[in-house]
Amino acid sequence: MKAIAIDDEPMALEVVRSLGGKIPFLELKACFTDACEAMEYLQSQPVDLLFLDIKMPDISGLEFVTSLQKKPLVIFTTAYSEHAVTGFELDAVDYLLKPFSLARFMKACNKAHELLRLRDQAAPPKDYVFVKTGAEQVRVPYADILYMEAAGNYVTFVLGGKRLLSRMTMTELTELLPPDKFVRVHRSFVVAKDYIDKLERHQVTVRGHAVPVGASYLGQLQV
Repeated sequence: MKAIAIDDEPMALEVVRSLGGKIPFLELKACFTDACEAMEYLQSQPVDLLFLDIKMPDISGLEFVTSLQKKPLVIFTTAYSEHAVTGFELDAVDYLLKPFSLARFMKACNKAHELLRLRDQAAPPKDYVFVKTGAEQVRVPYADILYMEAAGNYVTFVLGGKRLLSRMTMTELTELLPPDKFVRVHRSFVVAKDYIDKLERHQVTVRGHAVPVGASYLGQLQV
């Protein structure tokens, strides 16, 4: 479960970071004291859960949540109890009153984890991925992707009629794609299973494109 935390007090963020490190299913990706920086991050990165302070200098946590078009799950963290009702009206997962214990923090995280699991079960399977290229997020159907080539911190998506370059690592790429549709054949290449025309010892042919196969990946090519 990927999460970020927003609080104008650095010490409060340290508490969330410390407690978050004790939750095995929680991955705290980033912490922000600036709500605008957090907003920019949310526009480009997938986030499941948001730990959010309510009283902040430029924008309140309640206003921040209301401004989001695509809302992650939210756990409010605050020293003021009077906002609890409003927080729950915004469908917050939980409301943590500072200072909170590990046990209370864990209870809130468990609740979020269960809600996320139920939401994912109810949602229809995706048939597309959003690819960040430059300042844009481009929706790419899985059916359009032939293969992907990684070079350093960049990945080239080779589609039927064009290529898209995106800043990401191979690890991030493999986490993004469904394993039933794509297979890694080399330390730098991932191919679409449905478009493999020919499999040889050292390469596969994907709709006329020759893609190298690494020796350590041959066992994964049971397509």
